[in-house]
Amino acid sequence: MTLPPRSWLGLLVALIALLGVSHARADGPTLPDPYDPGPPNMPPELVDVGVTEQLQAQVPPDATFQDENGKPVRIGDYFDGKRPTILVLAYHSCKTLCSFVQNATLESMKSINWTAGKEYQVVTLSISPHDTVGIASEKRAAMLASYARPPAEQGWHFLVGNEANIKKVSDAVGWHFKIDSQGEYAHPTAITLLTPEGKVARYLYGIEFDPNDLKLGLLEASEGKSISTVDRIILYCYHYDPQDRKYSLIATRVMRLAGGVTVVVFGGFLGMMWMRERRKKPKNGGKGQGPTDIAALQV
Repeated sequence: MTLPPRSWLGLLVALIALLGVSHARADGPTLPDPYDPGPPNMPPELVDVGVTEQLQAQVPPDATFQDENGKPVRIGDYFDGKRPTILVLAYHSCKTLCSFVQNATLESMKSINWTAGKEYQVVTLSISPHDTVGIASEKRAAMLASYARPPAEQGWHFLVGNEANIKKVSDAVGWHFKIDSQGEYAHPTAITLLTPEGKVARYLYGIEFDPNDLKLGLLEASEGKSISTVDRIILYCYHYDPQDRKYSLIATRVMRLAGGVTVVVFGGFLGMMWMRERRKKPKNGGKGQGPTDIAALQV
């Protein structure tokens, strides 16, 4: 890993800043287990609704759908082997919880420097077989208008399909949902981050997604492909805590890395000073000119 001296210095400053960052968050209620059947008196339609984490599970690439233009597609068409994918399971006609999850994803995406369509892709798949191409197209247009980054036109896809193919994908990622007594879908509030090959890399939970967690999750899901040296270093300094369901800074790694960078920067500084002093010395070792040299100059 080779960086110019100024980059090393900037990185050192950034690492020192990281050491001083407080990652304490406001205390809140303990989040439930991602897949908990709940107490015995839970409404029947909510039993077995949740997420069974299946890290490294492969999303079936042959599951077929229609995109926002009505074009038949395979979900595997969006796994390009280079970029990670955010998989959002929702249903486009939902006016309540799904909208919260989709808007939370949108706001988090707007807050990170990576752009959908460039560094990663987004697939929003409706879990309702009754959603139409027209509804998907309208939802996509609204999301893209709010996101306001042109590359997303080629990187954010809204899909609809039949129940069998929807179930293939939801079962693969362990995302369980049901139709409740009102005819609405009861489902977990979670998005799934996929590797460039379409394997489950990480789950993010809630109706708000910390932009820091989203960026780190995408870095992790990318499996080191097409990311910068600085991004690799940032990922090295963080670890996902399954209990708190967030990424936390690992102080020991930051200190170790900061110490290494300090040694390199200081060593480079000493090396430059030594080279400068060498250039100042005359080539003949600092000795005066002898008689032969003086005679030659007089001629």
